[in-house]
Amino acid sequence: MIEQFEITLPPFQRGYHLITPLIERHLPSLPQKGLLHILVKHTSAGITLNENADPSVRSDFESFMNTLVPENDSLYIHTYEGSDDMPAHLKSSLIGTEITIPITNGRLNLGTWQGIYFCEFRNHGGSRRLVITILG
Repeated sequence: MIEQFEITLPPFQRGYHLITPLIERHLPSLPQKGLLHILVKHTSAGITLNENADPSVRSDFESFMNTLVPENDSLYIHTYEGSDDMPAHLKSSLIGTEITIPITNGRLNLGTWQGIYFCEFRNHGGSRRLVITILG
């Protein structure tokens, strides 16, 4: 069985947002065993798995990535969409735009402290589209 659909996320402010409950609300009944794949259909946003309990981890992600990939760097040529545009593309490639999560016993098989982060790298990214694919 392969099932696939798209969801639209509401606009998020720049940063790292725990969206595990939002994803789970959109899921149909899951197979006993399988895989859930999520693709972010944008070049200036990302998705990853990380700490789901302490929100300071998300703040630290933002601080670290802004230091690693600063705005207004003189190396950037692609600047016509704003100072956050090229850094957003670089961050998207570093973090990634897709994740795959095992499905076990009809549930996402995440670690105790793992959650799904949506990573908005633009100051005004707007709503974003995700493709959800269930293989099972």
